[in-house]
Amino acid sequence: MVLPGPIRRKLHLHAGDLLDVEAEGGRIVLTPRRTRSQEVSILLDPITSLPVLSAGADAPPLTSKQVREILPNFP
Repeated sequence: MVLPGPIRRKLHLHAGDLLDVEAEGGRIVLTPRRTRSQEVSILLDPITSLPVLSAGADAPPLTSKQVREILPNFP
């Protein structure tokens, strides 16, 4: 399925991203399936004092794709 570029960019969607599909009345509703919470933060590494992206202690490792999606949302 091909979605218009402005919608993909607004929702931060990329080729291969999964969508949930529901029927509501006479409409088809597509919702991006998120595999992780977007609740991440930039912290300073206690050893190097360099900024690091953290998704929390219990979070699985971030993929490069997820990092690219998350970083534009930070100042």
